[in-house]
Amino acid sequence: MTGPLLPLLAFAGVFSFAASTAWAQPLPVATPDSVGVSAERLNRIESFFADEMGRKRVPGAVVAIARQGKLVYFKAFGQADPVKGVPMSTDTIFQLASMTKIMAAAGALTLTERGQLPLHGRVADHLPAIGTMQVGVPTPDGKFRLEPQKRPVLVHDLFRHTAGMTYGGRPDTTSPIAALWPSGGAAQEMGTSTQFVENLAKLPLVYQPGTVYEYSLSFDVLGAVVEKVSGKPLGGFLAEVLWRPLKMSDTTFRPTEAQMARVARPFPNNPLNGKPQSIRALQKLSTFDCAGACAFGTMGDYLRFGQMLIAGGTLDGVQVLSPATVRLMTSDHLGTAIQNNVAGVEPHRAGYGFGLGVAVRLQPGLAAIPGSPGEFSWNGANGTGFFADPKEQLVVAFGTAAPGELRKYYREQLQNLVYGALSR
Repeated sequence: MTGPLLPLLAFAGVFSFAASTAWAQPLPVATPDSVGVSAERLNRIESFFADEMGRKRVPGAVVAIARQGKLVYFKAFGQADPVKGVPMSTDTIFQLASMTKIMAAAGALTLTERGQLPLHGRVADHLPAIGTMQVGVPTPDGKFRLEPQKRPVLVHDLFRHTAGMTYGGRPDTTSPIAALWPSGGAAQEMGTSTQFVENLAKLPLVYQPGTVYEYSLSFDVLGAVVEKVSGKPLGGFLAEVLWRPLKMSDTTFRPTEAQMARVARPFPNNPLNGKPQSIRALQKLSTFDCAGACAFGTMGDYLRFGQMLIAGGTLDGVQVLSPATVRLMTSDHLGTAIQNNVAGVEPHRAGYGFGLGVAVRLQPGLAAIPGSPGEFSWNGANGTGFFADPKEQLVVAFGTAAPGELRKYYREQLQNLVYGALSR
């Protein structure tokens, strides 16, 4: 059989498999209409991905939605491995990339609650090499000069990307100082966390600490701080304070062989330009537990994590954080004194600030997507996304294996589709 029906029939077959497989549900189930979500409008998600897969733009997806603490949508579409023909399922594991940052932030804040990691503590108290870093200042000849830090890098700066650090290789960072910095993928292969920090500390900061939001490797440094304070590898610490208490059984920095067989993989070539593409972490795991981008997990696990946050730090009777700490985490920490470049990283997020590991919506308008003030979110460079809206009591986690520019399209469209399904 050939022709336009083939992609849709293939999609239907895969969807049937995913829907009939009895994977455990991450949260109690409710009918969408009972919590103010239109079941009919939720079907648009299925139609959207049927079209995307029919056009060979994405291999597949998993979408998980909760409202008022109830699971109203949890479906898998298409293929987890388009080369081997492995169908997507709701227990497919995704390389979470920067969605790791939110979990690292929550874990680090458990130390803050114990009085072990004050936000205004100096990073150099834990990692002395950070205190030796100087700040690069561009000069008219296209080079730069060095000047001392006007104030120390604080733990607070690591959480909110105001440490003066950056990611090398980003298209929105073109200064001669930023050009010296490693990309996230390169940084993840820089030895142990201690060796990573020592190498990073040899570079000049791109800005004075506390002056500019610059999306950066600061979370990888935060992970190294957490290891120093806790005395444990980051993965072991997060498992202790977050993953095991929340029963996030497939979330890890080090997938087993069986788990790696369930990891979603992209098309070999980018559907937008035909060039080869891959997810670097699938070829080689990071050499340390990097807090910025190195975790793997299912969308069901991540939905449980998001539900814990929106419920004020507690899930199924297990308290991970206090309500006050969650409010602190999900409030804007940039204000007017810090240059806000959030929309430079996520162009559809005009009008957002940044909290402790999450972007935070400040007003109903400006952004290209619907949402409420107080909605918080962040996404992953390999095609995953997460957002939570306390006002709407809404939590959404979705996964695709789309490491190219299409990932940004799915971030925007999923938010449109989900909010478009709300009936009250």
